[in-house]
Amino acid sequence: MSREEDVYMPALLGKNIPIVTTDEKWKLLFGEEGVSDELQALADELNKLVDEQARFKQKIKDIKRLKKTLLDEVIGISDRLNKGDKSAGKELDDRKRLIGDCNAQIEELEDQLLGLPREIYQLNYKVMVASMSVCYERLHRNTDEINEIDEWLSNTRKELKKQVIRLQEGEMENFNLYSYMHDIFGPEVIDIFDMEYDPERNHRIRTPGSGSIQT
Repeated sequence: MSREEDVYMPALLGKNIPIVTTDEKWKLLFGEEGVSDELQALADELNKLVDEQARFKQKIKDIKRLKKTLLDEVIGISDRLNKGDKSAGKELDDRKRLIGDCNAQIEELEDQLLGLPREIYQLNYKVMVASMSVCYERLHRNTDEINEIDEWLSNTRKELKKQVIRLQEGEMENFNLYSYMHDIFGPEVIDIFDMEYDPERNHRIRTPGSGSIQT
């Protein structure tokens, strides 16, 4: 007995498990990868048994309907026979023979039908466990990827925060440098150097308190 059968079969015993392959969403579980050949073979076998069971049940229903018709005819023919209609005897024998054939066919079909529910249950169980294994494998794989991306985003946010602080510190330092230069060397001297270094174009300077950036 496999681990899946050993663990899950006792827990699922007596539970009503739907035929998984009859649900249109079943194949959606496998995404772009699709159903494996091995699992598809199990699914095809399961569908074949389900169709066979439905066919047997329909045949039994049809035969029982025919049998009821024959029984109704027997009543009418028996009345005729009791009234002295000698030709009704042969008709009565024919109907009884046909009813006997119906009984034999019903018994044979019911014998064939007898083992199918168990076969279907066992095969459906295998398809279900195999499908669940694929799904949980994908869930684990997706979760690992999600956690990896989440960790990357968390680290990126931390690094981004550091870089924003460095940006602000650099802009503030530029502002202070420019202010000190103005105070120490005077505007006329600074204007001469500004013509060479063009701070408005080449150096970002954040004005304290305003949050604005000069370029």
